[in-house]
Amino acid sequence: MAPAPPLLTMSHITKSFPGVRALDGVDLEVQPGEVHCLLGQNGAGKSTLIKVLAGAHRPDGGQIAWRGESVVLGSPIAAMRLGIATIYQELDLVEDLSVAENVYLGHEPTTAGFVVRTHQARSAAAQLLRRLGHREIDPARRVGDLSAAQQQIVSMARALSHDVRLIVMDEPSAALDPDEVDNLFRIVADLTADGVAVVYISHRLEEIRRIGDRVTVLKDGRAVAVGLPAKDTPTRDIVAMMTGRNVEYVFPDRPAEPPGDLAAAPVLSVEGLGRDGEFAPLDLELRPGEIVGLAGLVGSGRSEILETIYGARRPSAGRVLVDGVPLRPGSVRAAVRAGIGLAPEERKAQGLLMLESVTRNVSLATLSRFSAGGWLDRRAERAEAHRAARELSMRPDDPDARIRTLSGGNQQKAVLARWLLRGCRVLLLDEPTRGVDVGARAELYAVIRRLADEGLAVLLVSSEVPEVLGLADRVLVLREGSVVHTAPARELDEHRVLDLVMEGSPTA
Repeated sequence: MAPAPPLLTMSHITKSFPGVRALDGVDLEVQPGEVHCLLGQNGAGKSTLIKVLAGAHRPDGGQIAWRGESVVLGSPIAAMRLGIATIYQELDLVEDLSVAENVYLGHEPTTAGFVVRTHQARSAAAQLLRRLGHREIDPARRVGDLSAAQQQIVSMARALSHDVRLIVMDEPSAALDPDEVDNLFRIVADLTADGVAVVYISHRLEEIRRIGDRVTVLKDGRAVAVGLPAKDTPTRDIVAMMTGRNVEYVFPDRPAEPPGDLAAAPVLSVEGLGRDGEFAPLDLELRPGEIVGLAGLVGSGRSEILETIYGARRPSAGRVLVDGVPLRPGSVRAAVRAGIGLAPEERKAQGLLMLESVTRNVSLATLSRFSAGGWLDRRAERAEAHRAARELSMRPDDPDARIRTLSGGNQQKAVLARWLLRGCRVLLLDEPTRGVDVGARAELYAVIRRLADEGLAVLLVSSEVPEVLGLADRVLVLREGSVVHTAPARELDEHRVLDLVMEGSPTA
């Protein structure tokens, strides 16, 4: 008997936009019941390819075959009718509708074709949520009131409400903590056991090892590798294919000597700082030129510590000092005036004005410098913002570009350029490389290290232990809101940190 054809075959797919060749003859083959991982830097063509697969873009050339038969995916509805569902990183849920209404949006169970059977929709949605391991989500609840992780589960339930045979997951773990990632992987395993194929996009190579069967790597709109074994292909080779660099160059070299002047007074001092129910009182000193990392699980108090130092949360105990001068508790204005800047975890929602230009996003913390008598000197604003952006090698080199058109790595550079223009002396970084590809991560690491070498003090939070250990000079390990260990990064490894995070208890 002839072997069964692949579930999906995309051959020599091309797609161009004005001035950009987004896809240049890309191939992709997916078998039933496999997890096929799609890798590549931002701008490599991943998003365009999955939008072609989802029917959101019409390709300029190439062929698509579904179960061996040529098809035209002219719209998202056409793709869904074949059994192709896409869960985008930016979830497309309607926040003011209920969970059940979102799950069955567009194919609601009805009586006589027009009366929605609300009870049936809620019952069916509850069954799907139980299948996904989240029976606690109420189908009648408003989606806008759910957490990001719960909203992602609702998006998965919506995909499963159709007769789906292939699900595309774009960065599904970006907003999840480790327990939620474990549940996600359980869901994927259950789906593939039922013969459903998954195209899985992630920047976290350790996830690819854990969940993937095969890997296709895109670079500059081309497939540089198709169908490699996910567990057997060396990480060094994958990174080199994605970036053209070896993995050794991802992290910049640390200074041979301890950074900064250890005899110098700390620029930032945290004395007994705590918030009831979030993190226990802690002490911390940060000197010019030093990068200190906070390692711990989601919920360990890492982000809350940064936001309290920044003044976005009011402490229940302790104080923050800059150059020995106490700051007014719970005042962002006082922190910024003292020279503290924050790059928040959710940069799109909390750190950027997505519809504004690069110039306005970079100058946001410094507008008073360019205003006089109620008038804004836009020429000076643009020139200074452009200078700060160019120092960080932002691409494209266009201060008038809308920030939403930039890649994740360049959006993060815009946030850093804002504080560089402000002249801040303490930089708080919360998940600085979330949603950023490997190549752009290397650039960000180099930028952060250079800024520290120039005297900036950096306090870093990351869910990725290798990132903390590779970038920081000194590490504080957090567990359930308490510091359980402090050591130079050179003296720690990933296994030791994870042991402390999972089993440690507060020690002196």
